[in-house]
Amino acid sequence: MVANPNGTYINKVALTLLSICLIGWLIYIGKDIIVPLSFAILLSVLLLPVVRFFEKNGVPKILSITIALVTSVLIIFFVVYFMGSQISSFVNDIPAIQNQLHLHFVQVQEFVLHKFGISKNQQIELINNATEKIRNGGEVYLGESILSATQTIFIIILLPIYSFLILYYRVMIRQFFLDVFDAKHEQKVTEVLYQSKSIVQNYMTGLLIELAIVAVINATGFLIIGIKYAIFLGLLSAILNVIPYIGLLIASVLCMAITLTTATNIYDVVWVGVILFVVHFVDNNFITPKVVSSKVKINALLTIIGVFIGGSLAGISGMFLSIPAVAILKVIFDLVEGLQPWGMLLGDEIPIPKKFSTFLKLKKKLTRQNLK
Repeated sequence: MVANPNGTYINKVALTLLSICLIGWLIYIGKDIIVPLSFAILLSVLLLPVVRFFEKNGVPKILSITIALVTSVLIIFFVVYFMGSQISSFVNDIPAIQNQLHLHFVQVQEFVLHKFGISKNQQIELINNATEKIRNGGEVYLGESILSATQTIFIIILLPIYSFLILYYRVMIRQFFLDVFDAKHEQKVTEVLYQSKSIVQNYMTGLLIELAIVAVINATGFLIIGIKYAIFLGLLSAILNVIPYIGLLIASVLCMAITLTTATNIYDVVWVGVILFVVHFVDNNFITPKVVSSKVKINALLTIIGVFIGGSLAGISGMFLSIPAVAILKVIFDLVEGLQPWGMLLGDEIPIPKKFSTFLKLKKKLTRQNLK
């Protein structure tokens, strides 16, 4: 009996799609375990050079890990404390914010009345109808928000514990990956582990540098135009900017909305949007290519798709984790035989089609002959 090559190809595609769906399903149902563990792995890889530095200088292993973790936790705590204090101050200003919103609401009512001829009573009726629809779905979103906050606290508690254990047992974990595969694959496994570690370290370092630069530029711009909570909004927009493409939109909406509730001049909102747009332009064209994109070679299409898939599987945490996850997958695909086309698909280098490649080789050959 002659084997059917088309049947083999179909079976291979079917198994690939089934594996992808199974992995996605496992991530979705196990995100409460996978997300904290993934953040702990990122933090561990980021702190690994610091831990090794202490160990090389004679500091005991446990103490080296403790010093690195305590320092990182204190930095995270400081950022969270600052953001929390700013939010608390914002909540205390709610009475003044309500008055400010009322003034803006009156101005908008007058504008709509003169431009579109819709009376104030009709406007209020439309707003009441929209509010009722929002209220009907509000309980669901409120429950999701409370659940998300609970998960965040859970991640913060587990993060240092997981990170400590990963750093402590790192040699054993590395040896496990070497032993679980055949001895003939040891070189490739070692290369995958090394490149994955390097990519995560470079990406996280570049991301932190980018975050600091964008936060300073945003806060400076907001301070110049004199809006309230300038430093808070600058840091908030920089943190949200970590999420590729989508983060800018969320940051713009939040910053402009907060400015609208606190500013007396409506043009301040416009200036906030202008500053965010200019900073985003500078970030995309000058900062990110130098400190982040040079570390992770993933094309924009797969980046966007990865962000949306990560968001649908694990929420905002999944959006953030999607980029290093795709970068590690690219390393694996590039080194494993038979998976190189997937690695090429994830990369940002556009290959020359074979027919054009043959044509170029022939052209170079004819050019050399003519020169002779």
